[in-house]
Amino acid sequence: MGELKKAVQFAQTGHPPDVVEIVDMETDPVGPGDVLLDVEAAAINPPHLLTLAGGYGVQPELPAVPGGEGIGMVVAVGDAVTDVKLGERVMIPLYSGGCWRQQIVVPAERVTVKFPPEGDPIQLSMIMANPPAAWQLLNTVVDLEPGDWVIQNAANSAVGNYLMQLASIYGFHTVNVVRREGLEDQIAEARGDICIVDGPDLGERVKAATNGADIKLAVDAVGGEATQHLADSLAEDGVIVSYGLLSGEPCSLSPKDIIFRNVRLQGMWTSKWLQGRGSTPESRAAVYDELRGYILDGRLSARIDATYPLAQIKEAVTHGMNQRDGKVIILPNA
Repeated sequence: MGELKKAVQFAQTGHPPDVVEIVDMETDPVGPGDVLLDVEAAAINPPHLLTLAGGYGVQPELPAVPGGEGIGMVVAVGDAVTDVKLGERVMIPLYSGGCWRQQIVVPAERVTVKFPPEGDPIQLSMIMANPPAAWQLLNTVVDLEPGDWVIQNAANSAVGNYLMQLASIYGFHTVNVVRREGLEDQIAEARGDICIVDGPDLGERVKAATNGADIKLAVDAVGGEATQHLADSLAEDGVIVSYGLLSGEPCSLSPKDIIFRNVRLQGMWTSKWLQGRGSTPESRAAVYDELRGYILDGRLSARIDATYPLAQIKEAVTHGMNQRDGKVIILPNA
């Protein structure tokens, strides 16, 4: 019988704080090709909350442990494992069965991203999803060159913050659209160039702020009328890439922009990229190598709003549902 460890579990979907509970869970046996990880830090992301609510694109069989992004320390290895060592810090692989728990067993062959011991586990725990999403948005939609402009909405989101920092590294300029006043300092901290509040006249204000720069790429996390506001800011032949629907409304785009200015709208879902759509194991490894270097040298980071132990999971999930200015992180072994 394996050792009992604490884990978060949900047996039904609904209002996220109401459906999560702490349980004693027996740790799976470590097979010949497996490694056992102590989970150091795990992020609360919107897809995790949507899964708890029952609305995500891929739902687990219940009961299940939530969470899909975190970092762990290797505390045991199977007899046949040769490329993962005791004491190594690793990214918990995608679809490992949920990482809001103290310990997790994963196949060693799926451990592809490792970190040096001196890195900040909280920052490193968030490398799986949002940093590569920002990387995709800047590198796979439009061919950009140093000096080019990009416009994004929901700029104070986690992906938005990573996108500004990556754009600065690459030499791109960013117009960062937010939905309330008072975020100028946060945008500047993430090395964004322009902070501007959304509205029907966004296109005119963006042209004035950028001296009429031709903007090739717009990044939309909101949908609804905000999509059209981005289109109003784009140059002819520009592309809007949608990766979120914070408004809950369909993307609005005028046929005049589609027909006469050849403005295009397309979607992006990083989960599919992680599973191999438009990527290979080698190309994903190269992206993670790049992003890991930026995190370790301090050029890429996320704002942290709060950290919680497992015992406060309901408070953590509630905070995650209402967070506005930084990430909420679970520290399962704190």
